[in-house]
Amino acid sequence: MRMRALTIFMSIFATGAAAQATAPHASLRPEARPFVSTQGTAVRAPQDVKGAAGFADWVRDFRSRALEQGITPEVFDAAFRGVEYDAKVIERDRNQNEFTKTVWVYLDSAASEARIAAGKKALAENRALLDRIEERYGVDKQAVVAIWGLESAFGTFRGTEPVIRSLASLAYDTRRGTFFEGQLVDALTILQSGDTVPANMKGSWAGAMGHTQFMPSSFLALAQDWDGDGRRDIWSDDPADALASAAHYLAENGWTKGQPWGVEVRLPEGFDYTLADREIEKLPSDWAALGVTDMDGKPIADHGPASVLLPGGHQGAAFMIFENFAVIERYNTADAYVIGVGHLGDRILGGPEIRHGWPREDRALTLDERLELQERLRDAGFDPEKIDGRIGPLTIDAVRGYQQSIGAVPDGYASLQVLEALR
Repeated sequence: MRMRALTIFMSIFATGAAAQATAPHASLRPEARPFVSTQGTAVRAPQDVKGAAGFADWVRDFRSRALEQGITPEVFDAAFRGVEYDAKVIERDRNQNEFTKTVWVYLDSAASEARIAAGKKALAENRALLDRIEERYGVDKQAVVAIWGLESAFGTFRGTEPVIRSLASLAYDTRRGTFFEGQLVDALTILQSGDTVPANMKGSWAGAMGHTQFMPSSFLALAQDWDGDGRRDIWSDDPADALASAAHYLAENGWTKGQPWGVEVRLPEGFDYTLADREIEKLPSDWAALGVTDMDGKPIADHGPASVLLPGGHQGAAFMIFENFAVIERYNTADAYVIGVGHLGDRILGGPEIRHGWPREDRALTLDERLELQERLRDAGFDPEKIDGRIGPLTIDAVRGYQQSIGAVPDGYASLQVLEALR
């Protein structure tokens, strides 16, 4: 069930300080990596960024490339009228990898009582619409509402940055210029199609737009005109087009209606933690034969093949996750985000809190520490293959191998304790 290749690229960028708020007026889009996002302490100075001196020349050159791809001069010139280089966007892009927080700190905000209450209110106010969307696309309404809640706090935090300015600044920058130039052409295509106008095309600093924070490429591929007015308007106060678009996104990526994203589980004493691997899938009945049950000790229904996930190591909560987990993952690849969407949706429908505790005495590793962990794992003979500071499946497997070699619980949890042991 490890994430397959993305069929449509969705925004995976952090929203900076806004992601730290616990009230539901802030977006909670985390950085894309398993279980870490933002905590607030920078550990590295930002890399050098390009100055604004060459931006006008770049815009002139880009105009020719955009016109070659079918953008009309009138649309381009209207979109770029008054657009200037935004150095703050580049600084945020450079800094986003420098901050970390644990999955439980993220969930404290993602499924706060305030956000749950706001979600219940949003569901009640839009139930008829959401019922129709669920019927058309076959996507459970609570997943759509939860995405809405984490992406834009139910429409109250849709982003205020001019998308053309942000994307142009990021495209002019050299770090990921090719990707963002493609997104910029797509944004111009949206304007040319008449879905919105430049003044209304606002979003996050990274170009994610509207109630459900679609990147331009995702918008072109999957956005929906639910109300039939000829425009796919995900920016307006009416969330109908945006919610239908999110449901369509999940449906096109394989959502199974009625299947849980995951279920909190109780692991038996003596559980073989090497089985807690996304590559190892069993039917819940087979997991039950190994002693893995729900939190009340009952077998979980056979909703389909499932894996056991330990986002906080063996001392934290454990989840049996299904294919719908991977579908949400295509919206944003961070485990914390997927669990946040799933758990918030459950709570909005009246589901229980996560019952197991978390190792709250732990803190997340900084970027420097994650890089050091990977280097030390490699030097110890457990090569994670990439020294990039991202705690993905390869690093988790390397940690698990090292833990087995020293007789520790092989849960693959990249903790400060593992780093200190390696030191």
